[in-house]
Amino acid sequence: MKINENFLKLQSSYLFSTIAKKVAAYQDAHPEANIIRLGIGDVTRPLPTAVIDAMHKAVDEMAKAESFHGYPPEYGQDFLLEKIRKYDFAAYGVELDADEIFVSDGAKSDTGNIGDIFDVDNVVAVCDPIYPVYVDTNIMAGRSGALTEGGRWSKFVYLPCTAENQFLPELPREHADLIYLCFPNNPTGMAIDFDGLKQWVDYANREGSIILYDAAYEAYITQEGLPHSIYQIEGAKTCAIEFRSYSKTAGFTGVRCAYTVVPKALRVNGVSLNHLWARRQATKFNGVSYVTQRAAEAIYSEEGRRQVRRLISYYQKNARVIAEGLQAAGFKTWGGINSPYIWLKAPDGLTSWDFFDQLLEKAQVVGTPGSGFGPAGEGFFRLTAFCDAARTTEAIERITNVF
Repeated sequence: MKINENFLKLQSSYLFSTIAKKVAAYQDAHPEANIIRLGIGDVTRPLPTAVIDAMHKAVDEMAKAESFHGYPPEYGQDFLLEKIRKYDFAAYGVELDADEIFVSDGAKSDTGNIGDIFDVDNVVAVCDPIYPVYVDTNIMAGRSGALTEGGRWSKFVYLPCTAENQFLPELPREHADLIYLCFPNNPTGMAIDFDGLKQWVDYANREGSIILYDAAYEAYITQEGLPHSIYQIEGAKTCAIEFRSYSKTAGFTGVRCAYTVVPKALRVNGVSLNHLWARRQATKFNGVSYVTQRAAEAIYSEEGRRQVRRLISYYQKNARVIAEGLQAAGFKTWGGINSPYIWLKAPDGLTSWDFFDQLLEKAQVVGTPGSGFGPAGEGFFRLTAFCDAARTTEAIERITNVF
């Protein structure tokens, strides 16, 4: 009997689990502490009314034999697929077929599971800092090699994102088979423009690479001249898979619904990746519930879109409060414009975890240490806008009063 020893290479716990344990220990030792959490990217506002109404209606349908729904279609309900095509892509000049869209239970799941359709010997390129799931799932699959003294894995190609390059990765000098990109970015909050994204598409088509493009925060784009989908770039359908999520768009972190786009034009050595992903999903996944897909459909109604926009505006205002408050106090920050994340330089030369500890001790505010997103994140810190507005303002007042 053997286990998958690649799991033993992983850190003892997931980044956010470690944070939760440290915060719980502090709360136990200081039960009177009024902790404000700006760490994990979990939303706090209620679901839009249009979504709730749609869910109630769908539940009522499930209570009657004549309108009951069992297993959902493997790749998504037609009513939801059509709304996705119209509002998320055709509205930006991108035409997709319904069978290029695969509804799922989350972008986190899909960005991790997508590796199932690729050989273990493929070379993976990751930004640094990066969302930990991209790295950890490839470690689990056996693509990482050994951990080096610098905290990087020997078989990965790293794309450093630093203050000097405005936290936008530069093209690798060596070949990479699979390239993870996330824009607007988690954790840095930075967005990419059309010219910048075209360089990646051109590189991927030239090298025969596949871009795994996480667009989970697309709805937070406010500035003109920024792509909402990688498929707005000519040539992207032959080199890119795009991941979308309703979690931060419409508050679905506890509802679970997302989708992945795999164009039929995307082929490797003549093999359709669309067909491979369809086969993988049909085998390992039973689809998203009817009630949940009706809830997602409601997001695209006229009233649903207005409510979602108000929801996003609420968090965007929080992001401005955080960024402007910190900047006024002398902090150097990035993001918070096209993203719910604010990336900041830890003050006084503190390490990321030292700043975490001091922030918790002195201000009772929780954030996320930048080093948890990769070696290049050392000395930086992430705050999220997913908190109550009044509590967000209070948190920034606390921080600026003690630093």
